[in-house]
Amino acid sequence: MVLSAVRQMRPYIAALIFTVVFSLTGFSQADPDPNSPTPVLLSRADSTRAMTDEGSVILSRESSRRPGESFQPGSKVTLYAAGLEFADDEGGNSVRIYAEDRNGRLFRFPVLSVGPARKLRNVHAITVWLRDDIGYWNAPAEGDVLLRLTWRGMSSNRVRLGYGKTGGEINDDTGAYPTPPESLPTRPAKQERTSEALYGYRWSGDRIRFLEQATFGSTPALDHRLRRIGLRTYLAEQFSAPYPSQDNPYPDIELKSTDSSNVTIGCGMYASGTPERDACNRHHYSMYPVQNWFMKEALYGDTQLRHKVAWALSQIWVISGSGGATQQSSWMIAYHKLLSQHAFGNYRDLMRDITLNPGMGNYLDMARSRRQSPNENYAREILQLFTIGLFMLNQDGTLVLDGNGDPVPTYDQEDVESFTKVFTGWSFCNQTCPHSAPGIVNYKDPMILTQGNHDVTAKTLLDYPNAVNRNIEPNLNGNVELEQALDNIFHHPNVAPFVSKLLIQHLVTSDPTPAYVGRVSAVFNNNGFGVRGDLKAVVKAILLDPEARGDVKTDPFYGKLREPVQFVTNILKAFNVGSADLSQQSDGVLTNLTNPLGQNPFNSPTVFNYYSPDYVIPGTAMLGPEFGLMTTGTAVARANAVNTMVFSRLSVSNPTRPLGTSIDLAELEALAAADPTGNRLLDELDHRLLHKTMSPQMRALILPAFTAVSASNPRARAQAALYLVASSSQFQVQR
Repeated sequence: MVLSAVRQMRPYIAALIFTVVFSLTGFSQADPDPNSPTPVLLSRADSTRAMTDEGSVILSRESSRRPGESFQPGSKVTLYAAGLEFADDEGGNSVRIYAEDRNGRLFRFPVLSVGPARKLRNVHAITVWLRDDIGYWNAPAEGDVLLRLTWRGMSSNRVRLGYGKTGGEINDDTGAYPTPPESLPTRPAKQERTSEALYGYRWSGDRIRFLEQATFGSTPALDHRLRRIGLRTYLAEQFSAPYPSQDNPYPDIELKSTDSSNVTIGCGMYASGTPERDACNRHHYSMYPVQNWFMKEALYGDTQLRHKVAWALSQIWVISGSGGATQQSSWMIAYHKLLSQHAFGNYRDLMRDITLNPGMGNYLDMARSRRQSPNENYAREILQLFTIGLFMLNQDGTLVLDGNGDPVPTYDQEDVESFTKVFTGWSFCNQTCPHSAPGIVNYKDPMILTQGNHDVTAKTLLDYPNAVNRNIEPNLNGNVELEQALDNIFHHPNVAPFVSKLLIQHLVTSDPTPAYVGRVSAVFNNNGFGVRGDLKAVVKAILLDPEARGDVKTDPFYGKLREPVQFVTNILKAFNVGSADLSQQSDGVLTNLTNPLGQNPFNSPTVFNYYSPDYVIPGTAMLGPEFGLMTTGTAVARANAVNTMVFSRLSVSNPTRPLGTSIDLAELEALAAADPTGNRLLDELDHRLLHKTMSPQMRALILPAFTAVSASNPRARAQAALYLVASSSQFQVQR
């Protein structure tokens, strides 16, 4: 019966998996008021056609048109919106205008300006350029398009606009109605916070959303704690908590020979094909130990935020264990220790320590770069991927354009060659460091300089306003040069918006507004005490920003596809994950679940990570980096992973999976037994997985599907309900 019900839902599941539907929540200051106003695009009184420059509210001559007249592609038009309550530093870069044409294609029109509308109280005039901001499609099909305004993750109604001409076969949204200025309700005064709000954070939707952003998944215990103490207290605890968890320390794995078959300091001391040889290779020459440690910390660790930020940093400063059979787990552990150490530290310190990390030195060849044979890999990637990116950015992350409208490069080949010279001469500390040992390449201690292998010629580095260390004098010690060069990069104006946007994408939303990026960039540039690069302040700003917080988000383009690791941990943590028999903790061996989804932890396929931060979802006008992993195969694999977690388990499979993994369905089973209608069970899943944002359409489809399972089998009914919710697109997208 369970499988029959699930089969009935296959068309629905497939549609959900392939549908890109984003929507989430909003939030403000002081353990914030999540009740964000809802924006309203104004229309004419007699239709849903957008109110543009009618009557006495004309904002500019450029955009004036008679009522009902169409607007030519590439022209400018002024729209009008209510329900926008801007902070002092908010403006046009906090608002977006999306359009859908009659072919169902999505576009984003650039917002040129926002200002109060004359003679209309609490209304803003928004001037828009009718061209695609992303550039995936050339232009919408001519005829009426439906426009949507989004702000802080909240969406307006949709109104019509004639693009090139009016008319065309595109229907208004169900229930759409005219929204002229006279129809606007008066916004009620903000209510005083109740005593419950003063003592905790009572908005359940935002609590769970916050935990999805700041941890590897919400649990009922974490949710209850957050309700008691509030978001800011939780952050303060996380910033000071010891890491890793006391009962899950970093694996202490000794270095081995880079030749795994070495008979004295490799695994060759054991006969080939024996269990001992296999265990040695698995423990030392694969990512197996660090993967399992990482997953256990994600499932059970108390210092979730540092673990989450370190994971994000590992996808920016990428090294990988996929570089061949000689890659060792001990190398990756030493590298991850640096990421976690600096997760709440200063970005400049992270730059230095990762530059000198031997794992990075090996992966991007700095350990083999000498003045006689320089290697450009690290010089190129620290600029392109780790700090400033390819093109000049404004502080809100938007591109700086030249007179021809083209992006301005941040560096050229000469800059790469200069930095390449700076990074010559460092290699492994194989004799004088704590982890030096005969016959062993030291991948734990920082690399050291051999001055004779360093290029001591004069160098010219990045040029920007008030550039730091633009010119490096000849004949300097390499360590001095390194510090000067890293300062030159660190003080480049691109670092704040480039790094801030990447961290926002990993923690909160794939396509943040420029206003959000700009607010976080400002904190990166100055934490309030004159310090640049304070990651603790940056992470706090990201998580407490108005665009991150709020009890309900209605913007369908807001949020992020849960990357495979988070997708799996979010489900497991929500239901008291344990070993296969639930007698103890899981062993953390979860690669059987994540690998088919396109993410093998610590085995990124390239230095560009598992997916590009600039990936635009085909057929849409929005960034969706994690959707770079979404293919027909991985979409099916996601449903299969949910099936394994819900209907089955990762059983014990010695020696690689000693304890297995399973979830506890006792609570769901009890709800299924107590309420034959299935509503209480679905309410609990809606709360626990979707923070009460399940759409009516989804509920109407799922409820009869799982209640088709006999009420006399509450476990099967609970499993069917959980499977359908967890495999839905509304869960797969973190909102």
